[in-house]
Amino acid sequence: MMYKPFFLKREVLVFRHFQRKGYSLFSCLGREVIISVLSVATLSSTKAAGISDEMWRVDSAQTTKEIWLGDVGVTGARAPLTKSQAVRMVTVLTRDDIQAAPVQSVNDLLKMAVGIDVRQRGALGAQTDISIRGGTQEQITILLNGINVCDPQTAHNVMDLPVDLSEIVRIEVLEGPAGRTYGTSSLVGAINIVTHPERNSSGNVTIEGGSFGYAKVHARTNIMNRHWNNQLSGSYMRSDGFSRSKAGSPNTDYSGSKGFYQGEYDDESVHCSWHFGIADKGWGSSTFYASPKWQADDQYEHTTKFFSAVQAETKKGVFHLKPSIYWNQHRDRYEGYRGQSEKMLYNYNRCNVYGITLNNYFDWTLGRTAFGAEIRNEDLVSGNLGEPLSKPRHISGTDRDYTLGINRTNLSAHLEHNVIFNRLTVSAGLVTTKCTQSDMDWQVYPGIDASYRFTDHWKAFASYNSSLRLPSFTEMYYKLQGYAANPHLKPEEMRAVEVGVQYASSAIQAKASFYHHHGRNMIDWIMDTSLGQNAVWESVNHTRINTYGAEIDLGLDIQQLWHTQSILRKLHIAYNYTEQDKDLEEHLVSQYALEYLRHKLVMQLQTHLISKLDLCLNYRWQDRVGNYTDFAGQPHSYKPFGIADARLSWTTTSHTLYVEANNILNNRNYVDYGNVPQPGTWIVAGCKFTFPQ
Repeated sequence: MMYKPFFLKREVLVFRHFQRKGYSLFSCLGREVIISVLSVATLSSTKAAGISDEMWRVDSAQTTKEIWLGDVGVTGARAPLTKSQAVRMVTVLTRDDIQAAPVQSVNDLLKMAVGIDVRQRGALGAQTDISIRGGTQEQITILLNGINVCDPQTAHNVMDLPVDLSEIVRIEVLEGPAGRTYGTSSLVGAINIVTHPERNSSGNVTIEGGSFGYAKVHARTNIMNRHWNNQLSGSYMRSDGFSRSKAGSPNTDYSGSKGFYQGEYDDESVHCSWHFGIADKGWGSSTFYASPKWQADDQYEHTTKFFSAVQAETKKGVFHLKPSIYWNQHRDRYEGYRGQSEKMLYNYNRCNVYGITLNNYFDWTLGRTAFGAEIRNEDLVSGNLGEPLSKPRHISGTDRDYTLGINRTNLSAHLEHNVIFNRLTVSAGLVTTKCTQSDMDWQVYPGIDASYRFTDHWKAFASYNSSLRLPSFTEMYYKLQGYAANPHLKPEEMRAVEVGVQYASSAIQAKASFYHHHGRNMIDWIMDTSLGQNAVWESVNHTRINTYGAEIDLGLDIQQLWHTQSILRKLHIAYNYTEQDKDLEEHLVSQYALEYLRHKLVMQLQTHLISKLDLCLNYRWQDRVGNYTDFAGQPHSYKPFGIADARLSWTTTSHTLYVEANNILNNRNYVDYGNVPQPGTWIVAGCKFTFPQ
């Protein structure tokens, strides 16, 4: 995603006090460029220098000098733009943010992004639903290095990723419809998790232990040799769980392994990268899917996921070609009663996703233009979801067969153009899409973003974007123990407007924005409690839902503002307000779409206590709209709650020692999902040893 501009050498090229920023505009200048001081606005409270790579290459056989200036290539557009040029606001969680946070999973880390709603069923990222700005977990796209890894069966397990938290370079969060950037499944936003091999040959080992029988070991090794770079990692994690079923057996225990290989080849003409990974885990699902009618408290689930992708990008020539090919497989076994298949048959699913994408961009007199297409095939075989198969397929390791299934192919094409006029940047484009599984014709979803830089510090921005999402296979076909799906659901559609203003300097990062989402045919699970014992969860299309919201974000580099002290480093405060105009009748209960966060406040303070000792404090407060019915049949509204976390770490060049405490106030009464208990204080201690080669 990095844009690497070429500069023709005329006489002299001088950069002073530049802080490693890259600007594609310079590549259009055919004359000497001298920059002494340049201050620009960035998109979030992070510094590009913290997550970029700076390289200087000189080819003595040529008269051309190539300079790679490492500003971050962000995801807000099909054509790669630097972080400072990008029009859409992209929240970036850097490696520094990740290492400082008192979390054990990507799911927990995302809780500190104010626009993201993270609803956790189990600890350690066992199962978490993630949504953006009042949407549902099905309405966002999760990407691994730009590759869509969403499971069309269900989004409940989409965060079963093969990478360890320590391997992530950055996480980019794009809020609002992202159809023309990431395809039409990104109805309310997208999250791109970026990894790449270390830039030098090295290795490390991490060992952790903590509350409730928690233990983890992770190892990574990297070998770099000129143009080639290869990295291999693996980890194992387990826990006894924090609760027991009524029968006294563990019901929130967890165990899982991950393996991930990634490599790259880079020379002056082409950059190629690839990754292959596996994530295998099983966890006690307690009362995750229980209802007043079905009060099972010893559910269990096991998933195995395979990931593979090969990507390339050309560097020379008029057209920059960026093809990719990928295959992801998702396997799932769900046990309604743990270890008791005679009481309820286990539900098996296997979903293969194949995709080919081609993105191209080129520069010309009127700006930068990108165009491309994607073919994505989604194939599910199941014991519970889909239509009857013409020929059953055997379920490996069992005496059963897959008897149901569904297959669909999504076709899409996109076109986008970006123009920079002095202080004004405009990006406009569209995506057109068609699905073979539905009867819809080709649909077109346009979007336009614009920003204006008043000064080197102030920027105003506005955008209009639209997108579509097909229903998941679970929403269409799940029928089991109190659930009744509708195979005739219509696709969801979203149109959104956002306006805002941003201030950025070396010490202060601030942003305020206002947004309006207009959704049609929004999908949700609804229960009519007036039916008493006959009430079931049904998947339905809401007619329309309007979402209004505001978000403010402030980041302070305290050390730059207050030079005479060395303890306080950074302070970050953010708040999001969301309101929807679709209300349910008193006897109806929503499971997802109308159980959104009305208020969310996050705060983080990073401090340096003494010598190599650092302390990071996180706090989030949230207030959710909606209600749930307990196992006694009594309705309850969700109550506001606050959670505080802390991490104390001692860091040297060769090792890091740390202690993390989650929910340090031991709040045991909060409810993130109805009838799903949450743990109290969870303490983890660990050490990481680095071995340079």
